[in-house]
Amino acid sequence: MKRNIAILALTLLTLFASINTYARNDKDYWKDKIANMTEAQKEARVTEIKARVQEIKDMDKSKLSSEDRKALRHELRDMNKEARAIGNGGIYISLAGILIIILVLILIL
Repeated sequence: MKRNIAILALTLLTLFASINTYARNDKDYWKDKIANMTEAQKEARVTEIKARVQEIKDMDKSKLSSEDRKALRHELRDMNKEARAIGNGGIYISLAGILIIILVLILIL
């Protein structure tokens, strides 16, 4: 009876335990990493990322193992996140915003 209770307790403990080994907020991580960089360092890093992406595109991936392809995918994702964090992101206007701007321009003219 004690053994069954111990097994049940261990099962419930492992079921509800959360492992946050790989959990991190990528946005905050990249913002913190890039906040200390100068503009020249940012431009240099962007050119490094572009060169590495071109190397990966030119690579013959048919001879790679599945682990190597998976590692390349993760590397590309990380570089993509870093490049987006370095860039300014641009300006986004919704469709409703565009319609309101057009209507205001029509009313003014």
